[in-house]
Amino acid sequence: MSSAAEREAERGWGRPAPGGQRHRRRGGHRGDPGALRPPVWPGAPTPLGARVRTGPDGVAGTNFALWAGGAEAVELCLFDAAGTETRLALAELTHEIWHGFVPGVRPGQRYGFRVHGRWDPWTGARWNPAKLLLDPYARAVDGDFALPPQVYGHVRDWPQQHVADTVRDERDSAPYVPKGVVVHDDDDWADDHRPKTPWADSVIYELHVRGFTRRHPGVPEELRGSYAGLAHPAALDHLVSLGVTAVELLPVHQFAHEDHLLRRGLRNYWGYNSIGYFAPHAAYSASGTAGQQVGEFKRMVRALHSAGIEVILDVVYNHTAEAGELGPTLSLRGIDNRGYYRLQQEARRYADYTGCGNTLHVVQPQVLRLITDSLRYWVTEMGVDGFRFDLAAALARSMHDVDMLSPFLAVIAQDPVLRRVKLIAEPWDVGRGGYQVGAFPPLWTEWNDRYRDAVRDFWRGALPDVRDLGYRLSGSSDLYAWGGRRPYASINFVTAHDGFTLRDLVSYERKHNEANGEGNRDGTNDNRSWNCGVEGETDDPRVNALRRRQLRNLLTTLLVSTGVPMLVAGDEMGRTQHGNNNAYCQDGEVGWVDWSLLSEPGPGSLLALARRLLALRHRHPVLRRRAFFSGRAQGADGLRDLAWFTAHGAEMTERDWYGPTATLGLYLSGRDIPGRDAVGAPVVDDSFLIVLHAGSAPAAFVLPGAPWAQRYEVVVDTSLEEQEAAPEAAHTGGTRVTLPARSVLVLRVAS
Repeated sequence: MSSAAEREAERGWGRPAPGGQRHRRRGGHRGDPGALRPPVWPGAPTPLGARVRTGPDGVAGTNFALWAGGAEAVELCLFDAAGTETRLALAELTHEIWHGFVPGVRPGQRYGFRVHGRWDPWTGARWNPAKLLLDPYARAVDGDFALPPQVYGHVRDWPQQHVADTVRDERDSAPYVPKGVVVHDDDDWADDHRPKTPWADSVIYELHVRGFTRRHPGVPEELRGSYAGLAHPAALDHLVSLGVTAVELLPVHQFAHEDHLLRRGLRNYWGYNSIGYFAPHAAYSASGTAGQQVGEFKRMVRALHSAGIEVILDVVYNHTAEAGELGPTLSLRGIDNRGYYRLQQEARRYADYTGCGNTLHVVQPQVLRLITDSLRYWVTEMGVDGFRFDLAAALARSMHDVDMLSPFLAVIAQDPVLRRVKLIAEPWDVGRGGYQVGAFPPLWTEWNDRYRDAVRDFWRGALPDVRDLGYRLSGSSDLYAWGGRRPYASINFVTAHDGFTLRDLVSYERKHNEANGEGNRDGTNDNRSWNCGVEGETDDPRVNALRRRQLRNLLTTLLVSTGVPMLVAGDEMGRTQHGNNNAYCQDGEVGWVDWSLLSEPGPGSLLALARRLLALRHRHPVLRRRAFFSGRAQGADGLRDLAWFTAHGAEMTERDWYGPTATLGLYLSGRDIPGRDAVGAPVVDDSFLIVLHAGSAPAAFVLPGAPWAQRYEVVVDTSLEEQEAAPEAAHTGGTRVTLPARSVLVLRVAS
């Protein structure tokens, strides 16, 4: 390379094209007709996105590739530090992929695309080169999405609003949208050790990266609300001491805030509005947004792995932040609207199975490729251990109906990377036939909302009979005992990010979402909650004592049930959202974990109980079964692996299941647990009797005698505020004990 060319490379554009002639074209930027433009060499159509590579003759640069089926032309737009734009035509087209190699482009370069084509919304064509588009494969995103009129592909204020989306807006959107960032994708994970926790041994902790750390007193102020904050020892110590095995992070893909929230001075807090499926959300980075967020995320994953904790991402591949036909043009809509989205028969409109305005058309090969490329990237290059798929039924739709043989599920099942990670379905969407709990194929686990509803109804005294509760406590065999599925296919939860917190579940009977600015119309009305006699916070000591007991009952029920338990960050210390059951836009004290609660006696004892129960679960495989109970006698003594008892100490009959009851006992036998340990030895454990009493008055319960047990020792008694301070209690089988009102007893069979 000549010294002049070397100096040009130092200025950012690399060496001249073969033949020695630099490419100087007019119109490099509007208002800068003489701008020097770098050369664009043919490059390669794969991989998609911006990838730093060594080109011909060993020249360093970046290859850009964009699938844009049906487009007439594609321009790569490069931006310098001042925001000046240089447009480069990608002239190579291979299998509908526009591509080119630009020498001299290094990590940190900001870029986007402009895609040319027909504007005919009536047929679904919405190309508009005035709109700068985010690369769907961008590894990092710099800047935030504002939503002024210029960001929309159509004229928002067109006088005839019913056809406003059909009139193209010619204003440039580049000053108002974030840009993709070229990122070095080389990383060595050789020193990382994935925990690889078996499903049966897993305990999931759902948390929000920002909300979990924003008020944590042990995390330095400059790290709060960030990936680095979650990786801080103070945050890790809480997770480790609690005893969870995995964190499930609310969406961390780059997302945008909805216009209606911005107009009310609010923001999308949860993040279920993705626009960049490869980029860690930049606002959660403490180290910078010019690519530094990628390294910070990786360091967070390494820190969690070192603590023995897996990382599961809550991912939103069912829709994007571009919403319906009246939404902004940010990426996919402007690249190929018909290729990426499901459209109605009137192609101007979008098919909406998500309630968010649009639905990705996963049957299309390029959409399926985008999703699976993204998933593999987060596993292989970002180190994550699994995914929870938001509205997974929308991904499993073929042409219209949910299809468990759909292309998406088939591709996941055979993919050598993805079939080995944890896969969790939210098994429903908002379309017809979208409720699919129990229907997903082997390899998949599911959020089990029937568990949530049965447990809530039992403890609020609204369960008409206990048939459903029996199935839920023992692994939901009615839903999952098919196709080789196991009890751990059921992700058991009482609360999730969506809905009341655990504390609010026992403090409110009605939602209180006024702060969301939607007239309290948003959020579900089906809360299945009980306020213990007073709506909201109170100073009444009797009501508060009852609420604390109900918290212990719900927590204990969850953590001794068969299946995989999921806790929500802050529930273990009694976090409240003051009755807001849809805090998706509450990026403040309502949505953040309040760590000051740990200084109060009640929340402190609740946390101690959670730790006690999780330690108990960890020690006893009978609470973490890998196979369903048979209910059959295991030996000559007639001892069953699972038995159910009435308050009289007798095994339940068929008739008992069909009547209302406030008291239920279940016996879990630790003898001859199916399966073997890691060295092939039989798995043998203690046996347990768990008694749930939801009645408002004390009740007598006869402890089963022989062959079930000669003697029982109390392990947990939720009628007690402090478990550690409780005197050791032992009871003889066949004797009557008094169950305090609304309580759970966990008893270990003593030898």
